[in-house]
Amino acid sequence: MEGSSSTIARKTWELENNILTVDPPDSTSDGIFYYDDTAQSKFQQEKPWANDPHYFKRVKISALALLKMVVHARSGGTIEIMGLMQGKTDGDAIIVMDAFALPVEGTETRVNAQADAYEYMVEYSQTNKLAGRLENVVGWYHSHPGYGCWLSGIDVSTQRLNQQYQEPFLAVVIDPTRTVSAGKVEIGAFRTYSEGYKPPDEPVSEYQTIPLNKIEDFGVHCKQYYSLDISYFKSSLDSHLL
Repeated sequence: MEGSSSTIARKTWELENNILTVDPPDSTSDGIFYYDDTAQSKFQQEKPWANDPHYFKRVKISALALLKMVVHARSGGTIEIMGLMQGKTDGDAIIVMDAFALPVEGTETRVNAQADAYEYMVEYSQTNKLAGRLENVVGWYHSHPGYGCWLSGIDVSTQRLNQQYQEPFLAVVIDPTRTVSAGKVEIGAFRTYSEGYKPPDEPVSEYQTIPLNKIEDFGVHCKQYYSLDISYFKSSLDSHLL
């Protein structure tokens, strides 16, 4: 009975978040996880994003990575958490295959990575390479408990710095409080513009309520970044692990 309940809960979660099974659902469908080191290195050298502030338009997140990030965000309660995402690029899409938590100090309004967090990040990445996992770190994620998915001034500065030195790089924000209320994961994926860039007038993104004490921070910085379309995928590997 317990197994049946967990299966129903998992399938409900997948339906709520529109998680698509990679087609066809067999071993060949796991090609999305294949990491072509030569192609990725060539892409890094060409840097097509350098001439187009909106080059990256889409994010594909594996069901396993999404679940890891949501569970981590929920574990923090009202305290912000932070972690990193691993994956690769595919044209104008960033593919997130996995995620891992960082040991950071968080508060209810910000999260700070200390020296030991950076040391952990380097060691984790190196160990992954030794184990044959060649994916690079493609972004960071953190939580906004109860106040929506957007980038604060500190987030914009952090993301801008990462894009300067670690491209291609993505920022993901999860609101665990609203996720629990809605049943669907409250999530946003963003990239910042370089300083001084003035974006053209853009259509208003999906409506979300911002707490009064956050309105000013949201308003001052909302034109310094843009949102990417998010989709989720599940392969036969995820089916075994979830």
